[in-house]
Amino acid sequence: MQAPTLSLLFAAALLASLLTKFWLATRQMRHVAAHRGAVPAPFASTITLAAHQRAADYTLAKGRFGLLSMAFGAVVLLGWTLLGGIDALNAAVRDAVQPRFGAMAYQLALLAAFALIGGLLDLPFELYNTFRLEQRFGFNRMTWKLYLADTLKGLLVGAVIGLPVAALMLWIMGATGGLWWLWAWGAWMAFNVAVLLLYPTVIAPLFNKFQPLADESLVARVQALMARCGFAAKGLFVMDGSKRSAHANAYFTGFGASKRVVFFDTLLSKLTVGEVEAVLAHELGHFKHRHVIKRILAMFAISLGALALLGWLSTQAWFYAGLGVRPSMSAPNDAIALLLFLLVTPVFTFFVSPLFALLSRRHEFEADAYACQQASGSDLAAALLKLHEDNAATLTPDPVYVRFYYSHPPASERLAALARSAPALAA
Repeated sequence: MQAPTLSLLFAAALLASLLTKFWLATRQMRHVAAHRGAVPAPFASTITLAAHQRAADYTLAKGRFGLLSMAFGAVVLLGWTLLGGIDALNAAVRDAVQPRFGAMAYQLALLAAFALIGGLLDLPFELYNTFRLEQRFGFNRMTWKLYLADTLKGLLVGAVIGLPVAALMLWIMGATGGLWWLWAWGAWMAFNVAVLLLYPTVIAPLFNKFQPLADESLVARVQALMARCGFAAKGLFVMDGSKRSAHANAYFTGFGASKRVVFFDTLLSKLTVGEVEAVLAHELGHFKHRHVIKRILAMFAISLGALALLGWLSTQAWFYAGLGVRPSMSAPNDAIALLLFLLVTPVFTFFVSPLFALLSRRHEFEADAYACQQASGSDLAAALLKLHEDNAATLTPDPVYVRFYYSHPPASERLAALARSAPALAA
């Protein structure tokens, strides 16, 4: 392939993906706005018109904000690539760092500079989303003091973990020959497993407090549920999610013997004991159907293919030139190749994302069906409705938008499936 051909292909793919995203977003906004005036019939007895309209307004506000951030992101991507941003940054960092500190320091400095500049470019959007949009609809609980503390902790964790991992990857790329990508894949998989093991006890507590679940009746019910399902966890914990957001959730974290069940305090404050049990039964359904293992294996396979592709592309001069970068003649190009690959891959893979969304929705249906076998389907339906209302999730999404983006089925489809799994719901 010639460099001009890649440039044209990249520009065409970026334009096609951007137009598709705009089309989908505007479809979603028009569909939600058109159905704002009345609660859908299946929810008329459980969701108030005020709650329905609040969800519609939240969806529309996020949609408008998303259009702006989407356009800005496309401009930034063009700036980094075809307009020479990466090339200029690379030359500046190389000339400043390599003569004094060597090739490895130069490449790490390039990655760090790119991450810092990217973070600064995204900062206004992040601040607006947190302190204006989420604040407007009553979701934000984040203070400026907490935001700054989170930011500093994130930078520290990123430096302590990210820089050594990046250094290892760059060393592998430069020292292990043509099959470096296979060695890099092994190191990346080991790192991911280590994160799964260490995140619950080392990383997560840096940002949140985790207290043992104190409600004895709920503890007994949850333990009985896990016993029925053949699931063992190291502990049941409540996380202080309310200090950042009013959104509610529950999740499993960890791997093997380090698995933990974590409830947001916001979830426990909104749901009954039976509803919490039903939500947990849904999460257990993912483990029962091995969804987590399947997703991890899929991630491993995809990362292997991606690294193999990067291993080939990094040896092709047209890959750099076609994306606006002049390869270094006196320094390694591994960091440049890595940055370019991470920037352009989402553009070319955008149109296969609906396949992963479809698979995720199927997993959610399977987990719901399992929850109906192990707990109350009525409680699960009630919990879903409460969470939809409290999170201001629209009940009337555009069907095409759903098929393209939604990792979870919309409420109407989930409740219909629950009614089939638990016939009493249909009565």
